[in-house]
Amino acid sequence: MIPDHSPFTIEHSVAMSYEQKLKELKIELPLPPKPLATYVPAVQAGELLFLSGVLPMRDGQLAFSGKLGRDLTVEQGMESSRLALLNVLAIAQQELGTLDRIIRVVKVVGYVASAEGFVQQPQVLNGASDLLVEIFGEAGRHVRVAVGAVELPRGAPVEIEVIFSIS
Repeated sequence: MIPDHSPFTIEHSVAMSYEQKLKELKIELPLPPKPLATYVPAVQAGELLFLSGVLPMRDGQLAFSGKLGRDLTVEQGMESSRLALLNVLAIAQQELGTLDRIIRVVKVVGYVASAEGFVQQPQVLNGASDLLVEIFGEAGRHVRVAVGAVELPRGAPVEIEVIFSIS
């Protein structure tokens, strides 16, 4: 493995566990959503945990639907991406046994179902990105891709995939 000499390397020294941080923020993770097709929700490869695309599900149902810029406001899109991220964390917790095994959020890819002319995909995904930083602090800062999509599964407004560095 090539050593990372980047000035942006985050050391894993958690003063408060991420599980405790969720409680402090009064955030309760939902039950992890079940895959919608023939795939697994997460795969660990070495020190990385890759999460499949996750929709904004609540109690087994899509909580938001439609396209940004036509059916939903940016604020609703942000809430949708925040909910999708909570589902991501629920899957990670199920896979790892605890979120405290997360060393760093490496990458977030977000797909935003966008009406023609809608260009605020980055703002929509800030709902997820801001929550990651709120929970994980500097270890929650990540690289990100925000992609506009014509359609997403089940008519979802957002789909988020995440890569975590884990211990």
